[in-house]
Amino acid sequence: MSIHANCPGPGESLLVDYRYSVSVQEILVGLRQEGSLENLLWLLEHPPTITLGTSGGSDHLLLPVEDLEAGGVTVVQTPRGGDITCHEPGQLVGYPVVDLDDTPCRRDIHLYLRALEDGIIGVLGRLGLEGGRIEGRTGVWIAGSAPRKIAAMGVRCNRWITSHGFALNFRNDLRGFGAIVPCGISDAGVTSLQQELPADRLPSHEELRALVHEELQRCLGLPLRLAVGGGIAELHRALREERVFEPSLSEPRGLK
Repeated sequence: MSIHANCPGPGESLLVDYRYSVSVQEILVGLRQEGSLENLLWLLEHPPTITLGTSGGSDHLLLPVEDLEAGGVTVVQTPRGGDITCHEPGQLVGYPVVDLDDTPCRRDIHLYLRALEDGIIGVLGRLGLEGGRIEGRTGVWIAGSAPRKIAAMGVRCNRWITSHGFALNFRNDLRGFGAIVPCGISDAGVTSLQQELPADRLPSHEELRALVHEELQRCLGLPLRLAVGGGIAELHRALREERVFEPSLSEPRGLK
């Protein structure tokens, strides 16, 4: 199979259209179910997008959809779990496509979410930050008298193959979060690595992706093939059968 996407070269953006990423994940899940694809971690970024999960979230939009879209922000109903969140350039998004039977979590979605949280907490620790959980609030928080959310999570599972995943605020400016009540939580703020770390300790994009990859492999207890941005197309090298996934001409394949 070939998944055709714009593959970023040196200096090109890793932005991938959100709706396109959902379509690609559906294909990847099917391939993992049939055994044509190994366990995978897709790391990417999205252009300004507000997503509403299966728990709802439209009542947590603070601006009309038409005003947001007029300002260049796409609003999308998504099949992942959870409430409302925001994606922006500079935010690192991770989509593990994993057979839960291959992990210590087995068929326990709650344990899987805790493993994803552990992975992000491990990344923060290696950067000198104390990350943690808040009971009843999925995601990763920076500890303090006023906890600040740094990573949101929302997953989907189809026949025990996962998709969707996490969004770690990295170098994004967080402006988009002003248009929503993030995850429906009104009594806490959001933050980013850029806000929490001095400039000389902020990792590069490549360094952060490597840390996330290493920590998720550790916490999930299995190797993960890594795909980055539009480079998802390179997966055809790992597949046994030749097929073609071609989105409609009107659907973006990737954004430069």
